Amino acid sequence: MAQAEPIAEPTEAALAAFLDAFYAKVRRDPLIGPVFAARIAEADWPHHMARVTDFWSSVLLRTGRYQGNPFGRHRGIAGLAPNHFDRWLALFEATAAESFPPEIGREIVGRAHRIGDSLKAGLFFRPERRGAGPDAS
Repeated sequence: MAQAEPIAEPTEAALAAFLDAFYAKVRRDPLIGPVFAARIAEADWPHHMARVTDFWSSVLLRTGRYQGNPFGRHRGIAGLAPNHFDRWLALFEATAAESFPPEIGREIVGRAHRIGDSLKAGLFFRPERRGAGPDAS
């Protein structure tokens, strides 16, 4: 498969092309593909992609189109683990490098890492567990 020329700037069209390429990889991935397949029926992918595009348009282009709650959407996914986020970010980073010039790709990936870190902290960090181990006084 021929690689597309990098996109010069993050426009709506560039963003949509990037997200299509990225989620094609996600859906084929042996680690995270099944997580998505368990939650999103084939017929629901266009709706999911529209919401994801609205989200990233709001984050990157400041359009304000996304009105959802990413934390709440991820909180209900049974079996979700930090390594799923790590794989998601690795695929995101690889696709950004293929889709955008380095300076734009770095900005997009930086925002994805901040969002991913925030989600992981909210989903997997449990303050009530602090000091609960055998060494706790």
